[in-house]
Amino acid sequence: MLKRNLLTAVLIATAALVSQAQGAMTLSLDECIKIALNDNPTVKINEMELERVDYAKKEVLGQLFPEVTFSAQYTRNLALQTIYMDTGTGQATAIKMGRDNTHSTGFSASVPIVVPTLWKSIKLSDNQILQNLETSRANKLSLVNQVKNAYYALLLAQDTKKVIERNHSTAKAHADIYQKQFELGTASEYDVLRANVAVTNLEPSILEAENSINQLKLQLKLLMGMDATIDIAAAQSLDEFKGVMYERSLNTDTSLVYNTSLKSLDLQTDYLKKVLDVQKASWYPTVTGSASYMWNSMSNGSPFKNFKWNSMSSVGLTLAFPIFQGGQRWHKQKQAEIAVREMTWQRQNLENSLHTQVQVQLDNLNKSLKQIESNDAGVKQATKASDIMNKSFKIGAASFIQLRDTDDALMNAQLSYYQAIYNYLVADSNLEYVLGNTKYAN
Repeated sequence: MLKRNLLTAVLIATAALVSQAQGAMTLSLDECIKIALNDNPTVKINEMELERVDYAKKEVLGQLFPEVTFSAQYTRNLALQTIYMDTGTGQATAIKMGRDNTHSTGFSASVPIVVPTLWKSIKLSDNQILQNLETSRANKLSLVNQVKNAYYALLLAQDTKKVIERNHSTAKAHADIYQKQFELGTASEYDVLRANVAVTNLEPSILEAENSINQLKLQLKLLMGMDATIDIAAAQSLDEFKGVMYERSLNTDTSLVYNTSLKSLDLQTDYLKKVLDVQKASWYPTVTGSASYMWNSMSNGSPFKNFKWNSMSSVGLTLAFPIFQGGQRWHKQKQAEIAVREMTWQRQNLENSLHTQVQVQLDNLNKSLKQIESNDAGVKQATKASDIMNKSFKIGAASFIQLRDTDDALMNAQLSYYQAIYNYLVADSNLEYVLGNTKYAN
């Protein structure tokens, strides 16, 4: 735990030093995930829960050890007990028994010797620890998936803003040209207005992209458990993830061995089987050992004097054999058996659902790869068309409407290209979450 905290501190300090000149903490996806796994409150709660369950197991184990009790008791007899003894003459003699004060103190101990239900309950504690470990892993998988998707969304918003800003700069340059031509008398006022409208129409999109970036940064900082006042920036871009896409697609392992839902269900099934064992063990007899060592004193008058202590000790065994409890044990056992059988059908249904989810994500990956190839070619064609149209416009062979259509087509092609990369990365992250095979939570 201490080692991981130090590693995270080093990552944050390094990122802060590198980005100090820029005024923002520049973080890669890997750094964001590591910080989140260390500082997110949910992760810390899971770690505390594991510690709590470990203490709960030790509590159950403590029942195997002897229980030793010290006790002390004082009794004041307000009226002594009277007994009658037959003298054989038809008359009875009354005898008072006891004294005014009775003091008793000493130690008693009991130890379970044969307690089948307790032995089986210890295995329940072991299973509970495994379930909590899997719950912790499931929460980490979910956290990694959320951080990845938030980071990818931030990259998409940043690239979207850059594309729109480039288009805005181009439109602004054209508007400046028309303004100068209008001042020279070579362009009409309509041309100037139309060029300015093209610039104005892009400004809301830029503001929307900036707002999205700010919101996504806040979401990412929340997932990382980071102070919202700290400014962060992404150290990567969507294009940087493109190089490993095809390799991932070829080497994707679609096995559900590490799926956390199946693992949790299997652990729950094992838990119910152990509960059934506990119910079966309730039919067996129990043997408990006991021992005591006591001191007794009886006196008349003041309770604070005339003590006369006598010791007594004993050891013994108690055998308890359950015979009849109104059918409770039988009905509990039948409930446990049905619960175990239900889990078989639940697992089959869950497995079918997970296979469907895996196939959906694989289809999304393949679809996104094809869209990336298509959009990449579209960007190249749109870029070439834009260059040709700009040259034609400069020599007067193209109208402003044709120029704007070409610039807008290039912008849309670039936006579609980045959207396709984002779609692939999100599908890949969701597939990783379903399969449960991320390197961060195993």
